[in-house]
Amino acid sequence: MRTLLPVFFLTITWAGTTYAQTSMKVVTLEVDNILQGNYTASNYAASTVITDPGIISAGLVNRISADSLKADLFALNSFQNRNMFSDTNATTRGIGAARRWVYNSFLRYSAANDNRLRVSYLQFTYAPSTYGCPSPAVISTHSDVLAVLPGTQKDNSIIIVEGHMDSRNVDNCDITGNAFGIGDNATGTALVMELARVLSKYTFRSTIVFSVNTGEEQGLIGAKALANYLKSKGVLIKAVNNNDVSGGVFCGHTASAPGCPVYGNIDSTNLRIFSLGDINSPHKQWARYMKLQYKEQVSSLVSVPTAIQIMELEDRTGRGGDHQAFTKSPNNYTGVRITQANEDGDASNGTGYKDRQHNIRDSLGRDRNHDGVIDTLYVDPDYLARNTLVNGLSMSMVALGPDTISMKPLPSVVTVNRVRVVLSPAGAPAYRVAVRSATNDWDSVYSITGKSVDTVTVPYPMNTTFYISAAAVDNNGTESQFSTEWTLSTKMIPLDLVPDTTKPIPATPDYYGIRLMPNRPNPFDEATLITIASGTDLFVNRTWLQFSSLDGRILNRIPVSLQKGLNQVVYNHGFGTAGIYICSLVIDGLPIQSTKMIFHNR
Repeated sequence: MRTLLPVFFLTITWAGTTYAQTSMKVVTLEVDNILQGNYTASNYAASTVITDPGIISAGLVNRISADSLKADLFALNSFQNRNMFSDTNATTRGIGAARRWVYNSFLRYSAANDNRLRVSYLQFTYAPSTYGCPSPAVISTHSDVLAVLPGTQKDNSIIIVEGHMDSRNVDNCDITGNAFGIGDNATGTALVMELARVLSKYTFRSTIVFSVNTGEEQGLIGAKALANYLKSKGVLIKAVNNNDVSGGVFCGHTASAPGCPVYGNIDSTNLRIFSLGDINSPHKQWARYMKLQYKEQVSSLVSVPTAIQIMELEDRTGRGGDHQAFTKSPNNYTGVRITQANEDGDASNGTGYKDRQHNIRDSLGRDRNHDGVIDTLYVDPDYLARNTLVNGLSMSMVALGPDTISMKPLPSVVTVNRVRVVLSPAGAPAYRVAVRSATNDWDSVYSITGKSVDTVTVPYPMNTTFYISAAAVDNNGTESQFSTEWTLSTKMIPLDLVPDTTKPIPATPDYYGIRLMPNRPNPFDEATLITIASGTDLFVNRTWLQFSSLDGRILNRIPVSLQKGLNQVVYNHGFGTAGIYICSLVIDGLPIQSTKMIFHNR
């Protein structure tokens, strides 16, 4: 599968930082060995072993506490400034006091659960060359805080949940003024800590790592240290959940696109998952897995369900976060960013900026009755608890479940509207096969039982290109992660099995598996993803996307290096635009297929 260059380029807004991280080490040798799979699993056995997915799911619903999260937010607020370069020696203020408090909190959770949660710092030195905080010549030592819950299967494959602890003011080098950083990102830190508290009661096959990172605001420094360290040690990672800006419900005057609708809007039920890559990237697959687990395991158990939105882009326009330290080359781990639906600001901090994000106004709340106690919070602990549940459930199920399998469709039809797929290895108690057509969500997930199964037949949607993947299911009914998706055409031929040909293009481009798919989202208010499927490289330099108005005026033409597989373009028409336009696929000057694109103001 190949991806086209995007029509526009995202610019991450960290000031031009170049850096060097050296001397990375996990301070506690025991924790370092656990991360690398060098440990005796029985040494970390619980006195009461709980592995049943139903019991764990119900336990997450009942034990994740908004009050506990609120208490952690108050504690993080008390450190006043958690800038990466703030005071490391003071006992009540600065990044040093904050990380020691997180470390000791992890130790308390461990003591309450048979001392199974092992705690350490990931320590590294950092030498900024252009950033200037505090000085380009200063080499300083910094630490992420790690809590590790060893798995029963030493397969050197872990799951990570992370949130950054550092805060910032308007001036990112302000290390003395107050920078409470509650929305960004005490909420994500509290979420990670709450999951360490709750999940350390249970037993999982895979090791789970709870990471509170430093230096996100300076350029993902702590996350890069962790990702690079794990890569250097050959540690495999099943998935990374990055939580950043996770507990607010208020829409500010500004918000990074795709943003919230109008100032003052409240949204305490929607949650966004951003991820790298095209529609069948492993990151999107993980987001779909998260949504499926929530829907099937706990949505009927909660009083206020969460609506999970799988987003098209890796992050909001012009923004970024710690997941990128893992997903970007050369690390290439599977990871996502989970964030609230509404944001109070776009972090621009320009003239007239009134919102909270990235300035001193990102505080805990207000003392409305002037009794010295904050009584009105700017974040919602109940909403944060719901987001914590989404994270904890996905991590629990993948840490409990079997290993990922592979799947391959057969290029033949058994009966009308059905496809056969081969599963490997065979012999699981059951399998699940997911089929998806036009959206980021799976249309259907089929369950197939039978221990001797290796080839199954499932329905597919008519008259469309579609995508198919599979997972193994263990005796407890827990799914593995889903396999890489296959893309199939309406003729039931996998796109990478369609032969190239030198024949001229026929009247029906389906012969080559060429199809312009509906853009997503549609309608949209800023950017949308356009996907073109092709079974050939024949037209690599002969294809364009053409955008025109309803009266036929050509607005834009973009060359497309059409290659075999899925070709994707992110088209940015601008925020706040309204209207209907036609997107046409043009080959050798002739329009082949067209779709209607709808722009609207949210």
